[in-house]
Amino acid sequence: MADDQHYDVIVIGTGAGGGTLAHRLAPSGKRVLILERGDYLPRERDNWESTAVFVQGKYLAPELWYDKHGEPFTPEANYYVGGNTKFYGAALFRLRPEDFGELRHHGGISPAWPIRYEDLEPYYTQAEQLYLVHGRHGEDPTEGAASGQYPHPPVEHEPRIQQLNDDLEKRGLHPFHLPIGVNLTQDEHGRATHASACIRCERVDGFPCLLGAKSDAQVICVDPALAHDNVTMLTKADVRRLETDATGRTVTGVVTELADGTTERFSADIVVVACGAVNSAALLLRSANDRHPGGLANRSDVVGRHYMRHNNTALMAVSKEPNPTKFQKTLALHDWYLGADDWDYPLGGIQMLGKSDADQIHGEAPRWAGKVTPDMPFEMLAHHAVDFWLCGEDLPLPESRVTLDEDGGIHLALDEKNNIAGLKRLQHKLQGMLGHLGMHEHHLLPHSIYLHKGMPIGATAHQAGTIRFGADPAASALDVNCKAHDLDNLYVVDTSFFPSIGAVNPSLTAIANALRVGDHLIERLR
Repeated sequence: MADDQHYDVIVIGTGAGGGTLAHRLAPSGKRVLILERGDYLPRERDNWESTAVFVQGKYLAPELWYDKHGEPFTPEANYYVGGNTKFYGAALFRLRPEDFGELRHHGGISPAWPIRYEDLEPYYTQAEQLYLVHGRHGEDPTEGAASGQYPHPPVEHEPRIQQLNDDLEKRGLHPFHLPIGVNLTQDEHGRATHASACIRCERVDGFPCLLGAKSDAQVICVDPALAHDNVTMLTKADVRRLETDATGRTVTGVVTELADGTTERFSADIVVVACGAVNSAALLLRSANDRHPGGLANRSDVVGRHYMRHNNTALMAVSKEPNPTKFQKTLALHDWYLGADDWDYPLGGIQMLGKSDADQIHGEAPRWAGKVTPDMPFEMLAHHAVDFWLCGEDLPLPESRVTLDEDGGIHLALDEKNNIAGLKRLQHKLQGMLGHLGMHEHHLLPHSIYLHKGMPIGATAHQAGTIRFGADPAASALDVNCKAHDLDNLYVVDTSFFPSIGAVNPSLTAIANALRVGDHLIERLR
């Protein structure tokens, strides 16, 4: 192998985990190679077109996965520099302290993590600084202690959402400003200033940002990392398998298919996998050899198992008054995150979605036949829409898993009824409040265009849990530093390492953990 093919660290993937880790390693002077299977996202008008992004799925990965019955589906996966963060809503929540311990749910047990909230807290603070998070610690009564305030004040509510906030407070609830990563400077009225990169438009949620003003991994981490001479990135570089030495203890080759169809083999002292929970598991399973017959790092038989993706539902309420809000994603509610007066188990959280528009409403039209008053055209419906995202915890079941068929196709088995009672109660809570919140009481419509036409298995944006970390090598694939128990130089830093997923967006936890593992790797490389 040529000397210039060997690196100190190879990072596979550029999303919240891989991109952030590369950024952490860049100032160390160590030779880092980033391998990304996609390319830079084309910068074009369709980035902000609802029909292209949501209805046509223009930017989704051009591949099919298969459910447990062998039926094909299109996953909510985006293969670009920055990974799925190019399209995420940039809602950057911390897990609650209770999420790190064992939690009893109606549907079973959410297991404890091998680290505590306090272990990750300094890195949460660093992650919020790095990703320009706007918010205000202390508003959400369920959050843990924070060693530092958010680096930027919260994104101010527009009038209709401020009214919603006030109406919720009148009911004795505790709405708070949703923590969101945007490069926004506001004036005294909450408007974007002349110098602000973010313009407070209605395209923040689910769309890539044409202005580079959303805190995605490419903008925040990958591009700055590449400014260092010691960091190199190859795009259109699809890692097919990892090879080990004869002992099976060391990864010696990263076999990669390049854009021109040729295959190249790279090596590094340390190899870090961050392809997303499904693809990372698939890569380790594809890398089976004599020493690792069940897949790399899979002596415990947990690789690919315990897949989680949250129990989500997107709902559109119809406001009695018009809702001219542009930047709607500013409010969240966690009063029932851990339980309720009439329910001893966690329900989850409610947050605002990006504002729906007429194109999205038209995309949903066939599903709503007969549910909407005929005297309200879709354009008017869009103008009165208030969009909510309800998020509950699903539990890590061994039978919810990633497997490969003989041709290497990815199969995803999922129990869609896993722990859904809490989410149903959360929806009932919202439904019961509509009349008090200035909404039509019977108009709470499924906004499944955010969930790929209502097919839960296709909603893989919050994928996690397939290569869990833990103290016991018999029950986990990774140790507490996210190094494979079975190998000396293999790490995983995407959301695969999660033992449980909580009921908040997983991105900030992946970012914070990548910073934590990055510090460990810098110390090890020393």
